[in-house]
Amino acid sequence: MPRYESAVATKICAPGDTLISVRAPVGSVNLADQVYGIGRGLAAVRASDIYPGFLQWVLEDAEGFLQAESTGSTFKAITAWHIGEVPYVSHDLESQRRIAEHLDAENGKVLSVVGRLDSLSELLAARLRELGTLSVLGLSLAQDTRTIDVHSPLSGIPEHWGRTKFGYDFNESTERNGDDPPGPLLSISEYRGVELNTRTEGQQASLNVSKYRVVRPGQLAANMMWLNHGGLGVSSLTGYISPDYKAFWISDRFEPRYVHHLFRSARYIDYFAAIATGVRPNAQRVTKTVLDATPVPIPPLDEQITIADELDEAATRVDAMLAKVAKLKSLLLERRAALITDVVTGKKEVS
Repeated sequence: MPRYESAVATKICAPGDTLISVRAPVGSVNLADQVYGIGRGLAAVRASDIYPGFLQWVLEDAEGFLQAESTGSTFKAITAWHIGEVPYVSHDLESQRRIAEHLDAENGKVLSVVGRLDSLSELLAARLRELGTLSVLGLSLAQDTRTIDVHSPLSGIPEHWGRTKFGYDFNESTERNGDDPPGPLLSISEYRGVELNTRTEGQQASLNVSKYRVVRPGQLAANMMWLNHGGLGVSSLTGYISPDYKAFWISDRFEPRYVHHLFRSARYIDYFAAIATGVRPNAQRVTKTVLDATPVPIPPLDEQITIADELDEAATRVDAMLAKVAKLKSLLLERRAALITDVVTGKKEVS
């Protein structure tokens, strides 16, 4: 197949140039609509004998090829040479224009549906958060769960519920790995709480993990710089977390699953945001002293169990719906990729 003999990569883009990421994640493309300079992670590609819109779709289809060709030890990257090596099926300019317009239209339809699926996922997650906040605080739908003074997290809770402070019922665990880690590295997700760390990028353990904190099932684990984003949860696993995190034993006055839902509720996330300190927005730390003074409700234990059961069941239902939405979105994007390949290679003709 012919290649981009006339294609060049430049650091100044012009309208109609295809912008392509040359560093990980390699191969993402977009079409420039004005003249401006671009940074190291991007290149602008143009070819005088290729219709700009068609070039964009060919490079979109070549993402897998470029990722396979990318090189580098610290991070994967491609060069202008790699871009010039991308094969494509030759079409006359008028056919290229028709192909580009057809894919523009079909892509718009697919992305519109994907956008609606994303909105549905956000709505489902928001409804679950709303239900969680109402339930863990014993509130009714008529009560305002978000605009109440965040410095009063117990506002509106039932009169028969008890009240305590974090430091009275949550004792910090000082257990460390030492020479024999009891389990794998764990992470604290704002979406799921404590889970196995399966990341290939981002937070990973150092070679020496002897000082990492051990987490046991039933303990509350917390990233003190991410509490205002839901960076805490009760663990069902044995493992270890960053030495900068904390683990707490929970008193027997609490059902651990209730604690999990309580501190991950919108009311408490707002409260943590109000008491956190720090210069950077994504590094707002809640100190141990301030956390210990945090007001905490104590419903009767049987009510805690009922609340936890209801929220666990609701979370299971929502997770199932989210999984179906995610599967449908994946199928749509797979179909989109197949359509791009079929059209730019000429397997599927367009009128």
